[in-house]
Amino acid sequence: MTLSPARVPAAGVRRLTGTLYGYAFLHDLIPLYPVYALLFGDTGLSVWQISSLFALWSVTSLVLEVPSGVWADAVSRRMLLWLGPLLTAAGFALWVLVPSYPAFALGFVLWGAGEALGSGALEALVHDELDRLGAAGRYARVMGRARAAGLLGVMAAMGVAGPVLALGGYPAVGALSVLAVLLSAAVATRFPEHRGPAAGGDGWAAPLRAGLARVRADRSLRGALLLVPTVTAVWGTLDEYTPLLARETGVPDEKVPFLLLLVWAGATAGGLLAGPAERLGPRGLAALLAGAGLALAAGAATGSPAGLVLVALAFGGFQLATVLADARLQERVDASARATLTSVAGLGTGVATVAVYGSYAVLGTATGHGTAFTWFAVPYLLTAALLWARSGRRLPPKGSSRR
Repeated sequence: MTLSPARVPAAGVRRLTGTLYGYAFLHDLIPLYPVYALLFGDTGLSVWQISSLFALWSVTSLVLEVPSGVWADAVSRRMLLWLGPLLTAAGFALWVLVPSYPAFALGFVLWGAGEALGSGALEALVHDELDRLGAAGRYARVMGRARAAGLLGVMAAMGVAGPVLALGGYPAVGALSVLAVLLSAAVATRFPEHRGPAAGGDGWAAPLRAGLARVRADRSLRGALLLVPTVTAVWGTLDEYTPLLARETGVPDEKVPFLLLLVWAGATAGGLLAGPAERLGPRGLAALLAGAGLALAAGAATGSPAGLVLVALAFGGFQLATVLADARLQERVDASARATLTSVAGLGTGVATVAVYGSYAVLGTATGHGTAFTWFAVPYLLTAALLWARSGRRLPPKGSSRR
């Protein structure tokens, strides 16, 4: 008996997506997320020391973002996907075994390095494997579901953190977090990878040189590369301030987590809608960004708990736009430098995120959280207007490919 040719790719897609969704869920199933700031405070750290830890975390990720992408294109992407969680697990273990400022600092360096190793490598591996199976057109759908799985992991971690902390304290929360990260590393070893290390003697810098040369020569690729941080950085930073926005509406602190779950449910729904929305053109993406920006401004400006429904709707739109922006980039980049250029986009997102943190500190202090959220809708409205104008100025000829 012979297998139908169509069944082999279908089995390959199922293996890839099943591994991806399990990896994404476990990667974010970290009960330490909602309580690590409490751990730092209970250890006696000052606000300045805690802020310096966050800065160290960000700097580590920024410094290693592009080198890790170049490494992923030069060696095995799957190897980086299981190596990164091992570094993160070591950092979490340090936090609960020897809680102190030096241990927290080293833990953040390990965590930042672990995240940098996976950034770019994951997207590149998934796209190339789908392309090998003849299913590259499903990339947005698959990555949207993967992001939704990760957000489900975040929400599950938020749900178990309190009970586990009450039963076993920080050591129990840390042990459960280390276990989840180690399981994600084990799952990562099951990723299929039908691509060997880069051949030739040009060294690891060859993918970076080739990728940047392609960016300089291809205006469409430059636009796709810039779109990723433009779409991702603002809402990816605002999510850190949603608890303060919820508290500002006047609800008791014990009800804040329920409002946050509503916001994250909206973001999860946005990821799941990536499949039906993957055919959106530039004007469709512009309309999506404009609608989400208006929902963010209107919801934040109400100053009421009901306004968080609109904020949740906005986060769903931003999550969907983030997946679509990544898909546009993957369509245009060459496979040999895919992880490298995805990491370049990640570097841009990191730099923009730092700028948003600084801007929010000024706006939030001067105007309050609701007004600050409203102002941060403006970049999305400007981006939407620019996309709409450019799509009308230069339409592709009939019969041309999307690339």
